[in-house]
Amino acid sequence: MTEVPGFAVISGAQVRQALRGREREIVELIESAYLLHGAGDTGDTVNPPSYFLRFPDRPSSRIIALPASLGGKFQVDGLKWVSSFPENTASGLPRASAVLILNDHATGYPFACLEASIISASRTAASAALAADRLSARRGAPRPVRVGFLGTGLIARYIHTFLAATGWSFEEVGVHDLSADSAAGFRGYLERSKASGRVTVHESAEDVIRASDLVVFATVTGEPHIHEPKWFAHNPLVLHVSLRDLAPEVLLTSANFVDDVEHCLKAGTSPHLTEQLTGARDFLDGTLHDVLTGRATVPADRPVIFSPFGLGVLDLAVGGYVHDEVTRSGGLRVVDDFFHELRRYG
Repeated sequence: MTEVPGFAVISGAQVRQALRGREREIVELIESAYLLHGAGDTGDTVNPPSYFLRFPDRPSSRIIALPASLGGKFQVDGLKWVSSFPENTASGLPRASAVLILNDHATGYPFACLEASIISASRTAASAALAADRLSARRGAPRPVRVGFLGTGLIARYIHTFLAATGWSFEEVGVHDLSADSAAGFRGYLERSKASGRVTVHESAEDVIRASDLVVFATVTGEPHIHEPKWFAHNPLVLHVSLRDLAPEVLLTSANFVDDVEHCLKAGTSPHLTEQLTGARDFLDGTLHDVLTGRATVPADRPVIFSPFGLGVLDLAVGGYVHDEVTRSGGLRVVDDFFHELRRYG
């Protein structure tokens, strides 16, 4: 009889401890997952469409299921179940919460449940840092030294942390948020972390975009609010992490890269709206996999926008890493007798 895997619960504190100070390693892990996923129909990754649970009485809120399978050196299946409730922030509660279930590759049995908001933020930030590095290098230009953040929540903080930990140094850091308290809180984080560069809180999105060579969108907007291509006339690199900030007219005057075409061109994202407007996908210049493998040309004479939908295989890569680290540290908390009915006839 095949042995049934144990089932463990891994807390957010354990996740944070496993990932702390290992940003470079996580970026390399995410790169490996992207390369495996982009290799085509090898069966090494399965990443179905995300499933959105929406609520008629709470239209701004949603819970998303991201199922995936990751083979290669990873050998793990699973599901991230992540909620986004923007109204939480008014009461001081984080917008997003999540759990990640890891399933045994051989038997299908779930073997761990992990707190996943930190995993989700880390894989998002690692993806952004990887894209910023490779897109900058492919442009043949020096790394940007003026960064601007639009949206200053958890994801913005993690992206800045991963950029700083992977060798980015800034002369200027611009900050803009519709909430003055959030902008002030992010500035406080920058000062406490002794981040490089002079910090400026900008009153408008236009000001921070025009003042930045690297622009990071990490908002909770549900529809485009940036419509002016001329704000990007200085050809910045844009990490469009929140996916719905930019109107089609901005994308149509830029070079556009996504993490996965089929995933990104749906659910009302800016690339999806651009496809609906034009009836075509020729505004896309490639995927991050194309950039990593040298198949894509990244121009220097127009803005470059990276719009990542976020893939479940990335969560599995980081979640599997965390599980292994917690196991090695001796801190794995196994739930005894979690699986009970193990004999077919009792």
